[in-house]
Amino acid sequence: MLVVLGVGWGSTQSLGKMATATGHQPFGLIFWQLAVGAVALGIVSLVRRRGMVFTREAMVFHVVVATIGTLIPNATFYAAVVHLPAGIMSILISTVPLIAFPMALALGLDRFSTLRLGGLLLGLAGVALIANPGGGVGVSLGWVMVAMIGPLFYAMEANYVARGGTAGMDAVQAMFGVCVVGMVMAAPIAWGTGQWVDPFPMGRAEGALVMSSVVHALVYSSYVWLASRAGSVFASQCSYLVTASGVFWAMILLGERFSPLVWVALVVMLAGVALVQPRRLATTTS
Repeated sequence: MLVVLGVGWGSTQSLGKMATATGHQPFGLIFWQLAVGAVALGIVSLVRRRGMVFTREAMVFHVVVATIGTLIPNATFYAAVVHLPAGIMSILISTVPLIAFPMALALGLDRFSTLRLGGLLLGLAGVALIANPGGGVGVSLGWVMVAMIGPLFYAMEANYVARGGTAGMDAVQAMFGVCVVGMVMAAPIAWGTGQWVDPFPMGRAEGALVMSSVVHALVYSSYVWLASRAGSVFASQCSYLVTASGVFWAMILLGERFSPLVWVALVVMLAGVALVQPRRLATTTS
């Protein structure tokens, strides 16, 4: 299940790049991504008989997470992936725990660790290898910075949830509500800015968008199930597989090839993530 999650989630970077191939703009794509996700998670919720929660606390959670966890990072992802290889995007997305760590320290949610500081520095070194104009990677430094906005906001989302919880909802209920509220928020932005996407007739780009949305929604639900059965620390290990498989999906689906420096950056980045990941505290029973 861990491998299935990593391989499935890793494909969404390449599918997202395919969705932009015909010139579709970010907020039009975001609306349909959220709509498909809402349908998929709505079906899951119907089977579970646990639907969307409409309390004041839940609605605040939905609006905040939809904004910092979907609308802003997805908009920058779709903007940057047009100009960057999907494999590079997969590597950069692994910086989320690296960015979340110093935020958690500032908020008092985590403790300082020299080992984890070393992991943070390794992660920054990985980004520097990719962004180095003279490194032979052949990507724009400006678009790398745009691509890094997504991980920044994902890290903010992670700390927001860690600090305030999910307003009494389980993860599927929370994600379902975020999809519904985010869809309502994205629709007027897409329409008002001329970014509306008509998915019909459905071609390769539209099909990739639908597939990416369904995969993301179902994989997220499966992740929640795995975390409940095997523990969150074990389930979080799929992040390594997401990054690695994302690079290989880019090679398979898009024919991307990378310089040796990119492979070095991938290894350095994953080593940094491995050091930064929180460890489960040992417990004893009497």
